[in-house]
Amino acid sequence: MEHILLFIPSGGEFMVIVFFALLFFGADAIPGLARTVGKGMREFKKATDDIKMEFENHTSDIKEELTKMTGNIEKKGLDIKRKIDEELKD
Repeated sequence: MEHILLFIPSGGEFMVIVFFALLFFGADAIPGLARTVGKGMREFKKATDDIKMEFENHTSDIKEELTKMTGNIEKKGLDIKRKIDEELKD
C-alpha cells in the first residue's frame, strides 16, 4: 500500500504536470485529452465491474453446491448417529 501512495502527485507536482501538458498540447487540446482520459477510466471501471460480477456469479454457483453437499453430509451423519444410538440401545 505504501508503494502505491508514492505515485500519487501532490499539489506542486500536479501543477508541474498541468504546466507541461499545457506546454506540449496547448490549451485547446486539454479538454479533449481530459475527455479521452475520463472515457478510458469509465471503460476500465466498467470492465473491472463486469469481471467482478462474473466472478461473483461463478462463486455463488460454487457456494450453492457446497451448501447442498454440506447439508447432505450433515443429514447422512445424523442418520448414522441415529442408527448407532439405536444399535447401542438394543
